[in-house]
Amino acid sequence: MTSNSDVSGKKVAAGICGILLGALGIHKFVLGYNTEGLIMLLVSLLTCGLFAPVMSIIGLIEGVIYLTKSDEEFYRTYITAKKGWF
Repeated sequence: MTSNSDVSGKKVAAGICGILLGALGIHKFVLGYNTEGLIMLLVSLLTCGLFAPVMSIIGLIEGVIYLTKSDEEFYRTYITAKKGWF
């Protein structure tokens, strides 16, 4: 298992990126979910921003979910189980 500070740091970084930069999928890249991050980024860019608000809402929801989970639950769900969405 990675150290508690590594998990906490990743959780906070992903949560803040999800809330602030959700449409770009940066929070997915922080967690190592490159496919999911690329999907969010491309949906926002290839639709010329038409679906960017939808991606922003998804990022906002995921950011809040990340920040409200305990470090242990976050580690189990997103690091160990690799749950890519919500």
